[in-house]
Amino acid sequence: MLAVRTLYIDGDACPVTREALACARRARVPVVIVGNTTQNLARRIRRDDPRDVEHARGRDATHAGFWIELLDVSVGADSADFAIVERLRPGDVVVTQDIGLASMVLGRGAAAIGVRGRVYSQATIDMDLFIRHEEKKVRRAGGRTRGPAAFTEEDRERFTRNLAELLR
Repeated sequence: MLAVRTLYIDGDACPVTREALACARRARVPVVIVGNTTQNLARRIRRDDPRDVEHARGRDATHAGFWIELLDVSVGADSADFAIVERLRPGDVVVTQDIGLASMVLGRGAAAIGVRGRVYSQATIDMDLFIRHEEKKVRRAGGRTRGPAAFTEEDRERFTRNLAELLR
């Protein structure tokens, strides 16, 4: 597997930003948090976290390589998604709840992980997209589909475990 270069967080309503940043700190991986300007993207960042590569270079060896960039995008459908995809390189990792973004990420040779810890794969992404499409058709026709289950501590732990593995 290629070395991880950057961890991207689709920051709009991401419930695991704190856990993702903790994993990146331990793995010494730079992070880009992407979201629209209505989000308070900086709320999970520590005051002493370096904000660019220059400040990261001056850190002690246990933190070298880790820094955080905030990328504000315009309010609009898929603005954050397209900003992430345009910057992606093979080996990068993206945290997202969006199956469409996960599909684009996999197509670029990067990895995608959902906020509940599911690592998306090329083998199943087409079926995931098909299910999303069919559920959307049902809702447009006035039907109801089952929403996601409540987010649990087990989801958070699974996410942390699987992201740490991806960043190794």
